[in-house]
Amino acid sequence: MFSPELKKGSIELLILSLLKAESRHGYQLGKLIETRSGGRLQFQISSLYPVLCRMEDRGWIRGRWVEKKGERRRKFYRLTRAGEKALAAQQETWQEYARAVNLVLGLGE
Repeated sequence: MFSPELKKGSIELLILSLLKAESRHGYQLGKLIETRSGGRLQFQISSLYPVLCRMEDRGWIRGRWVEKKGERRRKFYRLTRAGEKALAAQQETWQEYARAVNLVLGLGE
């Protein structure tokens, strides 16, 4: 539905915002994005993991492997303080961008 470029530009913001509430694993993040967007945003799980690794390298998130009896091992990610700052900055940037686009389209303010 949306171009890959548009989705690529928002994936970090989406992940950070979902991790603000609680720790989640990659598959859970992908499904939650799909569910909350009404199916309009779908990411291949395999495309999420490089993004999660990059975000972990930046110090925005921290992963922890969890093993539960009868379930496969999963890496749960949580937001760090640096991630909270990155989220705030990205939210502000997104709001300003959306505001600017809406002005050009004649839809806002």
